[in-house]
Amino acid sequence: MKRAKEALVFILAGGVGSRLNILVKNRAKPAVPFAGIYRIIDFSLSNVMNSGLKQVGVLTQYKPLSLMGHLGSGEAWDFTGRSRGVTILPPRTGEKDSDWYKGTADALRRNIDFLQSHPAKEVVILSGDHIYHMDFDAMIAYHQSKKADVTIAMMVVPKSQIHQFGAGIVDGDNRIVDWEEKPKEPKTNLASMGIYVFDYNYLLKTLRCDRNEIDFGMHILPRAIENDNVFAYPFYGYWRDVGTVQAYWEANMDVLRKESGISPQKWQIRTNVECAGRYADRPPARFGENCCFDTCLISAGSIIHGRVVNSVLAPGVVVEEGASVENSIIFEDCVIRKGAVVDLAILDKRVEVGENAIIGHGENYSVANRLQPSHLYTGISLVGKGITIPAGFRVGRNCIVNTPVDASFQADNMLEDGESLLGE
Repeated sequence: MKRAKEALVFILAGGVGSRLNILVKNRAKPAVPFAGIYRIIDFSLSNVMNSGLKQVGVLTQYKPLSLMGHLGSGEAWDFTGRSRGVTILPPRTGEKDSDWYKGTADALRRNIDFLQSHPAKEVVILSGDHIYHMDFDAMIAYHQSKKADVTIAMMVVPKSQIHQFGAGIVDGDNRIVDWEEKPKEPKTNLASMGIYVFDYNYLLKTLRCDRNEIDFGMHILPRAIENDNVFAYPFYGYWRDVGTVQAYWEANMDVLRKESGISPQKWQIRTNVECAGRYADRPPARFGENCCFDTCLISAGSIIHGRVVNSVLAPGVVVEEGASVENSIIFEDCVIRKGAVVDLAILDKRVEVGENAIIGHGENYSVANRLQPSHLYTGISLVGKGITIPAGFRVGRNCIVNTPVDASFQADNMLEDGESLLGE
């Protein structure tokens, strides 16, 4: 672990993450709950911890309070002590709106003093919103063996998906000879994972050189590939960008499938169980004699009297007798009352679904959400934090509910497929 301990880490955790819709209305994307007890950023933080890295700067910006509270002192990931630490690096605003980070490279440039005050051989730059397991010590060793200025973790993805990523073309030695940022007509299927190792002095020189280079993928990397030594580090394990509702739902469902390759426990992923008293004092889950469950994750403090199938339940969820939850993700302290049905939905914290209400009504999955058709188009419906769905009310497919529901607002007591109820 000697190599890794000499590296400095930056985790980019300031993105808006708007494609996660109402799940990021009041929180940063890396702070979105995942797999019952975790937050998305736990995976990057735990990978850093398990690789032996000691100094981490977390760059925040968009609605950072829940993320900052979750990080706390860093104790949950052993980032405490004289030589260890997590430092939160918010944008230095004050004079004008343009003081906010303009891009990933700009964010690091604004914190160049933190970089200078933590001299190292290498700098590891990560995104805080990916689900994966990686040994950064091995990547750093690879970077050193290539005498690289920059090393980019890359993996093969279907060409139909490459438009979402930066793409690299490599030679026989894995040196990147060409770069395409989110290409419409790709020449390669090798995608960047948003994980970089930079030579420390090279990064420092680069950030000082051109203040108009504000983004790594758009500006820094193409120039580096043209002029310097940039290599691809091949990765073959599980990795998923959970920046969309669909990808987020699929990654949670992967946790339920043994063959998927994701295993937070085997990966030794940690979370802050003490944050806001979320998990530390929860009693074990309880199951009634008439309950029924299959292929599900049920967290501490939950009480299950009904049916739960192919679903992920965070701590404190109550499913009353005769209620059914299927193909869904349920956040903390939600209550599913008697006879209610939740099918293919994501419920934020403290949602109450009234007796005999339905979320995910009908079989018409093809009507995309009218306001956000690129967010909800496969049948998943979203319900915002603290919302109560009245007894008997029906919510269709690809719907968004994020304002208190008046059960009499329609004669048929239903929110039709693809419609939304949104507050201010």
